[in-house]
Amino acid sequence: MKIAAIQPLSLSDFPGCCAAIIFTAGCNLRCHYCHNKNLWDENYQQMNEQEAFDFLHSKSKKIDGVVITGGEPTIHPGLVLFIKKIKNLGYKIKLNTNGTNPSCIKELIKQGLLDYIAMDVKAPFAIYDKLCGTTTFPDDIKTSIELISSSKIAHEFRTTFAKKWLTEADIEVIRDMIPSASNHIVQNESSA
Repeated sequence: MKIAAIQPLSLSDFPGCCAAIIFTAGCNLRCHYCHNKNLWDENYQQMNEQEAFDFLHSKSKKIDGVVITGGEPTIHPGLVLFIKKIKNLGYKIKLNTNGTNPSCIKELIKQGLLDYIAMDVKAPFAIYDKLCGTTTFPDDIKTSIELISSSKIAHEFRTTFAKKWLTEADIEVIRDMIPSASNHIVQNESSA
């Protein structure tokens, strides 16, 4: 895993948990409003896996969860094994994802490695590529939404309301893309 950074403690990123946040390096999107652009580069690696595990061992009595975010964690071939190792330490796991790799999400769900999933739903499919600054595949996003919403795992879908790129009507279209039983959070660009 390419680890860009660790935030030692968050009381707000993982509902019901005191959590550390592990930021992975690299992202397959180039969202114009991204607040973590420094993590786009897969080579932006600040620590190795062993340093991350040493940190997690030292915090075992202070935190009970780990948020895996990025960048985009699911672009890393070693993610499943990495999460399995963290889970074996007794931590609950929350995954933040852009939903572009449904096969990875499916495997993580199948293996029972996730306790919470937050997926960003960026835009209506008609303007997804424009907002994300690269080619995306709507079927992958749809599949990820279906996998997550039909899982028995606590989850939420999030949209950053970047007013330069999205309208209120776009937000309504996005809401219709998400099953009504799932939680959809719209956050303002400045608070994302």
